[in-house]
Amino acid sequence: MKTSFDENLKRYLSDKEISELKEALNQESRHALLLNTRKLSKEMLLTFFPHLTPHPIVPNAYLYEKDEYDMGKTIQHLLGCFYLQEPSAMLPAYLLNCDETDVVLDLCAAPGGKSVQSSFNMENKGTIIANDISKQRANAIVENAERLGLGNLIITNNDFSLIDYYYKSTFTKIILDAPCSGSGMFRKNEEVKEDWTYEKVKKCAKIQKKLIEMAYSMLKPGGTMCYSTCSFSYEEDEEVIQYLLDNTNAELVEIPDSPYFFKYKEKPYGVHIFPHMFPGEGHYICLIKKPGTYKVKSDYRRKFRFGGVLFEGPDFPYTKLNVLRYGVKVGEIANKNVIKYDYHYAHYLTSFENEVEIDASLTSKYLSGDQLIIQSNKGFILLKYFGIPIDMAKTDGLRIKNRLPSRIRNLKKVIF
Repeated sequence: MKTSFDENLKRYLSDKEISELKEALNQESRHALLLNTRKLSKEMLLTFFPHLTPHPIVPNAYLYEKDEYDMGKTIQHLLGCFYLQEPSAMLPAYLLNCDETDVVLDLCAAPGGKSVQSSFNMENKGTIIANDISKQRANAIVENAERLGLGNLIITNNDFSLIDYYYKSTFTKIILDAPCSGSGMFRKNEEVKEDWTYEKVKKCAKIQKKLIEMAYSMLKPGGTMCYSTCSFSYEEDEEVIQYLLDNTNAELVEIPDSPYFFKYKEKPYGVHIFPHMFPGEGHYICLIKKPGTYKVKSDYRRKFRFGGVLFEGPDFPYTKLNVLRYGVKVGEIANKNVIKYDYHYAHYLTSFENEVEIDASLTSKYLSGDQLIIQSNKGFILLKYFGIPIDMAKTDGLRIKNRLPSRIRNLKKVIF
């Protein structure tokens, strides 16, 4: 007998609550951003966009109305001042609460929101392996890391089921945002809604059980893992946690009660985010701890040269990983060991010995691919707008040559 979407929800909710949930799914999705405080202060953000509303739970996060602020087209977005993220999707990384002492694995990371948020929390220190099995999707994380100026991400494209043996008991924190049936995204994606079946739920649950067991094996004793899905289904949520508890020594970490969270009374493993209770999409989140303790690793940066390119990033054994970006790409090494600084490095920096502030008109001109006529010291020069790095250009003392990547120059006009 086929199980309908409504029947799948009856384990948690009354008929009245299911009706309220379905009504919420017919409303517009909410939009939110996560502030990159290394680039922009809260005060300055609200100067630019005074009608933002604070996220009800997550610090440095704001809700906005897209018909008022099209944030993805603004100059502040292009310069990496914030990351656009669905409001509920901010909760797993917030609850996991990584800090600069952590070695983190984000197993199914693309497009990178949870890695980005963790990097912000860690103040660009510590280590994050941001992995995705899809190379195309993993490359999207690289672009976000460049724009946001992140330097503690090692972005990889691996099937960890083939290499997990090498990383047993390695990570202090693990993020497992597992592939799922996607019922929590019905409001955002009509195709997911049309494609949903109970058979898909059961198929996803089998994959999730393999993933969570594998991820747990790579967690250090004393470490914490966050398991999350964007599914409402018990089979993909509490049942997966029950499987882990039955087959390992895993322990649950209590998530504090909140009027925004729903806990299933029969098995209070983690929390559900329902759109009729919270201004976001559907989500399930559970925190899991491995018994024991570990020594805190000191944060150590090192420089790596791969061919003719210099990188700077966390000290981590990477030889078994297919690395797409190791920390920050400093630049290409030219003749006489001169470094041609990269766009990623420009956005990673907060200051440079030779820098110049330019106004909106000159910034717009530079973003269009033009050179600038500005007198300055010769050599590489960091261009800034409102103190926010734009690019590492090159100048002969009078003309500033445009070195902006073509993909940035080819973007449609941004909003100042």
